[in-house]
Amino acid sequence: MTDQDTGDAATRTDADWQQDLTPEQYAVLRQCGTEPAFSGKYWDTKDDGTYRCAACGTDLFASDTKFDSGTGWPSFTDPVVADAVTLHEDRSHGMVRVEVKCAGCGGHLGHVFPDGPGPGGQRWCINSASLDLAPSEG
Repeated sequence: MTDQDTGDAATRTDADWQQDLTPEQYAVLRQCGTEPAFSGKYWDTKDDGTYRCAACGTDLFASDTKFDSGTGWPSFTDPVVADAVTLHEDRSHGMVRVEVKCAGCGGHLGHVFPDGPGPGGQRWCINSASLDLAPSEG
């Protein structure tokens, strides 16, 4: 969980989300928005830790899977576990893409593309506004 008590995501109302999230987080996570490239707090972060959903605290991505894609958004090769996210066809903006949502709360995270490095070949392009970085303990 994050610092705020988000309760059961399935029973939360739109007003609950608006109260607990910043306007930018709400626009991205609940309205499927996208922050401008190179503007989010994590696009260039190299700190160690686990990236969690900013709405519900679900562990999503490990920092050791983050790479510089040159796109201006945090990019990862894989989620922490496959069940942490759900994938959905997105035909908005005249394109066909694969939308990534948090499995814990259904919040919009970003998109996954088949042009990433590594054996999986995927680039998980995620909005900083949808993430909180929990630093590694050490």
